[in-house]
Amino acid sequence: MSPFASSPSRARPWPLVAAAAACLISFAAFWVAQRVAHVNMLDVMVYRAEAETLRAGGDLYAMRATSANLAMTYPPFAAVLFLPLTLVDVPLMRTLSTAGNLLLVAALVRLSLQLVRPALAAPGRRADLWRTTLWVAAVVVWCEPVWTTLRYGQINLLVAVAVLWDLTRREGSRWAGLGIGLATAVKLTPGLFVVLLLAAGLLLWRRDRGTNQWLRTALTATGVFLVTTLAMVVALPADSKTFWTRTLFETGRVGHAEETANQSLSGVLARLMHTDAPGLWWLAAAVLLGGAAMALAVRAAVRGDRAVAVVVTAFTALMVSPISWSHHWVWCVPLLILLYERTTRAWQVTGAVALAFASFALWWVPHDPGRPELDQNAGQMLLSAVYPLTATAVFAGYALAVWRSRRPESPRGPEAAEAPRRTVVVREPQAVAKE
Repeated sequence: MSPFASSPSRARPWPLVAAAAACLISFAAFWVAQRVAHVNMLDVMVYRAEAETLRAGGDLYAMRATSANLAMTYPPFAAVLFLPLTLVDVPLMRTLSTAGNLLLVAALVRLSLQLVRPALAAPGRRADLWRTTLWVAAVVVWCEPVWTTLRYGQINLLVAVAVLWDLTRREGSRWAGLGIGLATAVKLTPGLFVVLLLAAGLLLWRRDRGTNQWLRTALTATGVFLVTTLAMVVALPADSKTFWTRTLFETGRVGHAEETANQSLSGVLARLMHTDAPGLWWLAAAVLLGGAAMALAVRAAVRGDRAVAVVVTAFTALMVSPISWSHHWVWCVPLLILLYERTTRAWQVTGAVALAFASFALWWVPHDPGRPELDQNAGQMLLSAVYPLTATAVFAGYALAVWRSRRPESPRGPEAAEAPRRTVVVREPQAVAKE
């Protein structure tokens, strides 16, 4: 290559500028649309009330906030994390919350791209990484989970970014595990990533007889979680005791299982059975599906396919949790990037899944405080289960691809002529090694 040749980062400056302009316009339009919709940012008001209760020395789990009479549902460490919200007035807090979440959308896209296409993080590809990040962020900000996260002022984007920050660190990073540990101390569901890391790490250790990045990250995350939680036991003993012995098991405290916003297996079964307590049916379904999905995730991790392992684990956590509100599904962002990169019919498959998350279909059914979800018909049940059905289809598609990859090659003969016509559901990671 000539020493006078332009570097990749300087060769095409205008596409990067165009991407930045498109993202800025999209974010500005999003902000205006949220203001026109008179979003109430209810959850960030609850977070502020939790921090104010902590500063006043009150009982965190007896607190009720906003006109919806909402209670605290997170571990005590979350209230400590929310203390900065009390340092500004409410209008400024809402503005900063929205601005921060929009920045986190871009961060989530960037980390997702690094996860799926690690070659984009190379120094010579940074311009490509940022250009792609800005274009994708301009689009995904309009999907329902992201819209609803900003509507309520939720922390889902922050949790996802903390997890992906850990899982996209370079090999040997001493900080990998910090984000997952802290995220689990704030909201317990990221703890399933520790299970993935530990299982994959132990299997690799058994195979290679040496420590590995998966195991080191698992141990770091576990240590950070334990230290943070024990610190809260010392600093807030009464609140810690209340949470770990009582509040943790009060799933009804969060909301009714049958609500259309609950996009977990529990919610689907509650609506299907016309009850707010699916009980053992949910437990059995969660164990079966969760076990099978995590087996796929661990297999992918051991085989070096980090992107599939992470995305499958994230969606497993959403499916098996008793309550997974629709705004928890911001993990659709790395899923869409993964599908576009790996599926043979990229536009068709990714477009169909994107439509599920951008359609707001779950809100097309009756939903109000009168609990009409207990009397849904078949069509309404399908609409209000759009995210779990999409996740199940993704799991099934990947499992089918794994099964096909393990089949022996077809014998030569007339059957071989049909081979080129077979559709491969998922490309192996080697297909993108050239990037």
